[in-house]
Amino acid sequence: MLHLIFQSPLDTAVLGRIVTGDDVVFLDSAVLGLLKNSRWAQLLTSLADTCQLFALTDDLQVRGIAEQELAAGLVLLDYTGLVALTVKNTAIQSWS
Repeated sequence: MLHLIFQSPLDTAVLGRIVTGDDVVFLDSAVLGLLKNSRWAQLLTSLADTCQLFALTDDLQVRGIAEQELAAGLVLLDYTGLVALTVKNTAIQSWS
């Protein structure tokens, strides 16, 4: 399943619905919760062990967030990559 997470702050109930093998893309203001010093950093790093976690590069750039500021395990993603993920995953869930 592909999870598209737009909401900020991140929600533990949403993150708790992510299971092994899911792809997760953080977009819009959700990228603000991806910083390595955020309260979500440890949970995100744990999720990255079983899932693919992505951050949309354009949303990071708009907010002035550099790759080295992100929690471990996140992969940067452009719009072409986002389209590829939507094709790969037959089930898509948006969280906003």
